[in-house]
Amino acid sequence: MDLRRFFDRAIRASFHDLALPGDPAAPYLGDLLTRFVRIENLFPRGTSVPRLETVVDMMLEAQGAWDVDSPDFRPEHEVSVRRHIGDYTLFMTGIFPERVERTSATSFYISQGKPSTHARGHATQPLPTGDSPSASRATPASSTTPAASTSLTRPPTPSSGCSSTDRRVSRLGNRVAGLD
Repeated sequence: MDLRRFFDRAIRASFHDLALPGDPAAPYLGDLLTRFVRIENLFPRGTSVPRLETVVDMMLEAQGAWDVDSPDFRPEHEVSVRRHIGDYTLFMTGIFPERVERTSATSFYISQGKPSTHARGHATQPLPTGDSPSASRATPASSTTPAASTSLTRPPTPSSGCSSTDRRVSRLGNRVAGLD
């Protein structure tokens, strides 16, 4: 039995025991657990730091994606990083709550993870794990969840729904237009 099927069965059984059969979170959790079995998916390579091992590292990576003067300028990368923050904080608080509590970071993890789940509707790719920061940017998502069929492009609305992202896009537009 492959690992993904093992997690899917275990999660479905747990959800059934909790009277939540068919819960749409089950495939997402199976995907999350399967991805994070590999350490390079839990702590992927970054562009601002060699390896993203803490939530602060991940936040710096998201911020660095907007550095216009950097060769790593990729605003769309923020979506992937924010998704990873949400996945990472959910994983750590759910699987290793003692570690998170020991570092007194539970409320910080929750405060950073909640807004990051907003990016879930727009992000489908896990963070790159290859030798170069963009090594697997084009790798298709392995998830079978409905979100896996969406793309990394912004929705066709004037607002991304994330106020910090909208402010950054506005500032970037002003800089490019010479208004800033």
